[in-house]
Amino acid sequence: MALPHKAVPLVAPGHTRPVTHLSFSPLQDDGTYVLISSCKDGNPMLREWTGDWIGTFIGHKGAVWSSKLSPDTSRAASGSADFTAKVWDTYSGDVLHSFPHNHIVRSVAISPSASHLLTGGQEKKVRMFDLSRPDAEPDVFTDNGGPLSHEGTVKSVVWVGDHTGVTAGEDGLVKWWDLRTRQLTTSLTFPGPITSMELSPQTNRLVVTSGKTVHFIPALLNGGQTHSLTLSYAPSSASIHPILQDRFVTGSLGDEWVRIHDVTGEERDVLKGHHGPVHCVEFSPDGEMFASGSEDGTIRLWQTTPGKSYGLWQGTHTNGG
Repeated sequence: MALPHKAVPLVAPGHTRPVTHLSFSPLQDDGTYVLISSCKDGNPMLREWTGDWIGTFIGHKGAVWSSKLSPDTSRAASGSADFTAKVWDTYSGDVLHSFPHNHIVRSVAISPSASHLLTGGQEKKVRMFDLSRPDAEPDVFTDNGGPLSHEGTVKSVVWVGDHTGVTAGEDGLVKWWDLRTRQLTTSLTFPGPITSMELSPQTNRLVVTSGKTVHFIPALLNGGQTHSLTLSYAPSSASIHPILQDRFVTGSLGDEWVRIHDVTGEERDVLKGHHGPVHCVEFSPDGEMFASGSEDGTIRLWQTTPGKSYGLWQGTHTNGG
């Protein structure tokens, strides 16, 4: 029996400071997709599915904490320590809108039709901007009539379906908002601060990390089971395989490794290559690889099935197997 192939990552250089966030686009009609990366160097980067650099978005004057793509990849949004959120044209690299805030913007989400933008950050407020009326005041989502959306920094905002925003805070709360009525519809409380929350669109789940736990939560809380696992370490980020749903990957600030776990939480592999803590991990939309971003300033792309020919990996398997 052949020995299993060793995972050899592709290294995507270009950033000069720690990589803070990674986000893949959905699969496009031609079977490709793109990746956007956020970095403390203030310059989000767009890459092909192969890892090849497409372009850098120039204009922020501080660390970028979050960037996301519209479903058709024509628009990107970013949130920064320069107290702005920006919307970009991904073909030209031009800034289309720059929205001032009163503190660091930690997370952004763009609506499926790219008509609206959600932001959250250290003001503890969640805002929604109408991109067709960029000069209008944004809507601010508040709970219990107070001025704030959360009692702690908003770590993540995601857009689910057409009309739902989900926000996660250092106050240990995940909140679901109806974006039509601007009302809070429900919330979940966790015992500690939430460190990350990402939407897995294909599995229709939110993947939330808090303390040493990873939670897989139905994106609209509509009757599905929430699955929670406690690990031996505190993950910084986690991502579930979008197709097989049989494994998830994590990063951690406690070491320089990327880990693969099965759905029972059992550790299946430890991938070594980064030279600093791993801030973020994300599976590609076809599940063929996952990306990790680190304090070391690099993005590494890892194959789900090492040895397979895919993208720039020329595998030893034949017939695309």
